[in-house]
Amino acid sequence: MRGCARCALAETRQNVVFGVGRRDTGVMFIGEGPGQQEDLTGEPFVGRAGKLLDDMLTVIGLDRTRVYIANIVKCRPPGNRDPLGVEQDACIGWLRNQVALIHPKIIVCLGRIAAMRIIKEDFKITREHGVIFPRGDYRLMATFHPSFLLRDPRRRPEAFDDLKILEAAILECCPETLV
Repeated sequence: MRGCARCALAETRQNVVFGVGRRDTGVMFIGEGPGQQEDLTGEPFVGRAGKLLDDMLTVIGLDRTRVYIANIVKCRPPGNRDPLGVEQDACIGWLRNQVALIHPKIIVCLGRIAAMRIIKEDFKITREHGVIFPRGDYRLMATFHPSFLLRDPRRRPEAFDDLKILEAAILECCPETLV
């Protein structure tokens, strides 16, 4: 993928941020795209939002070594803007292959952009976060993106409730994922 030039994001990236984690996990987290720290390191969710994600995982007995973490787009959008549809389209095949290889039981979308691409086009994060959407072999859900929670800490109690729903789903279908 390092040689990918399917969209203009390839022209400004430092690193392709493919994904990290266990290949045999029951839980996969998907964000929208890498930020500045991720672009520099080549690893998803390593900046302030990544630290918050790690803290969120700890609340329910998870850590990043037991899950898989990826993004829809694999290169940083300039200025951390939302990835454009054409950029998402260019990368979605890579993400589909990741999901097929890992075959998690639960996919958690981090934020509105990921939920709109993976769960449904008209997804409303403020109304539908924490809801489990069964789809084939998968259980899909979304919660607030950690960077959003950094900007609006008043939403953290709702995100905590989402984590408890996620924990219950994990206990039901893939308890070996928990620490």
